[in-house]
Amino acid sequence: MNSLRLIGNHVAIGLALLCGFTLTACSDNEPDPGSEIGANPKLPGQSQFLIPPMHVASIVGWKDGTTPIVPKELQIKAFATGLKHPRSIYTMPNGDILAVQSVAPPEASVKRPKDLDADGDGVAEVKETFLEHLNSPFGVALVDNDLYVADTDAIVRYPYQPGQTRITNPGTVLSELPGGPIDHHWTKSLVASDDGRLLYVGVGSNSNITENGIEAEKNRAAIWEVDRQTGRHRIFADGLRNPNGLSFEPKTHALWTVVNERDELGPNLVPDYMTSVKDGGFYGWPYSYFGQNVDPRVMPQRPDLVARAIVPDYSLSSHVAPLGLVFYNARELPAAYQGGAFVGEHGSWNRHEFNGYKVVFILFKDGRPSGNPQDVVTGFLQNKDETHGRPVGLAVDKAGGLLIADDVGNTIWRVTAAPATQ
Repeated sequence: MNSLRLIGNHVAIGLALLCGFTLTACSDNEPDPGSEIGANPKLPGQSQFLIPPMHVASIVGWKDGTTPIVPKELQIKAFATGLKHPRSIYTMPNGDILAVQSVAPPEASVKRPKDLDADGDGVAEVKETFLEHLNSPFGVALVDNDLYVADTDAIVRYPYQPGQTRITNPGTVLSELPGGPIDHHWTKSLVASDDGRLLYVGVGSNSNITENGIEAEKNRAAIWEVDRQTGRHRIFADGLRNPNGLSFEPKTHALWTVVNERDELGPNLVPDYMTSVKDGGFYGWPYSYFGQNVDPRVMPQRPDLVARAIVPDYSLSSHVAPLGLVFYNARELPAAYQGGAFVGEHGSWNRHEFNGYKVVFILFKDGRPSGNPQDVVTGFLQNKDETHGRPVGLAVDKAGGLLIADDVGNTIWRVTAAPATQ
């Protein structure tokens, strides 16, 4: 029997809009960002603004049975509704689904939509609180009988038994993480190594481009490697402004992430990206982007770091805000969606014409991205000013369905193959 359990948190989320350094007025005629997708994106020149572009979509929710849109060979259903800001999803070995909710105090919980397919319709009939009294949780990883939750300021370990429907144990802190008082990027993505010895956690920057001072960025904009037994940690890679969706590619077993890059250099700068992560690698932030493209706003400059900045593997286009990544290695979806990665693009707020607000699929060959992304789940945007929801975390359930956390639509969506026509 499959179930959905909810994990919740204490979190207050805000957007800080900081003025750029130029003298250009904003324009509604933005260039198409399509040319900056893939391994070799064409990057435009930097722009400067008196007032940076900002266009925030109003949330209208999903009404009258409306759903996102998928290609004809797929179907989509609401797996669970009525959630409170679900941002990430985790599939347990027994098929249970954990939904991590990120809501403002005083509520905090991990929920589980229970009985995934009790009546054969692929919809969770019951939601149960699995774990609560957390502090802005996001990442989840299960190793043996230890469940790890990445709060915004610590990795906490909880004892777990297969089939357990509620955890009341207060847990123990394995490793503290950079948290407040600023905590600009509060989400902490989490994944365990294949052998379970190590945990990897994404720690985002405390600013757009060090406007809070370089000291506020200590141990941030990085992926940490944490020893699961001792809690000792080291910086595995840095220069990653806001790494999320940590996942291991199935064939090469390389660690991959999606990264939200900096703002206010123009509507088509800087491209967010997906990349493999090299041990000891530096990926540019804050001094440069997509390799050696220098950001002149950062002082003092660090040409020594710029010189060794690694070019990311794959540009996803600017301001799409990727927060979810999952490699698909199941068989439920058609062959065209097997052997690649799904990316959840939360969507832009800092360009006049929206970008993102969808789930895309990127085919992989020999452990590397191949070709252009395919739009798989769209229809989140209602018009040029409104959105039904915004996709965040992704997971694959035990039956091979793709699960999508929609944090403002308060829904988890499930994508499967469409029924065969007679």
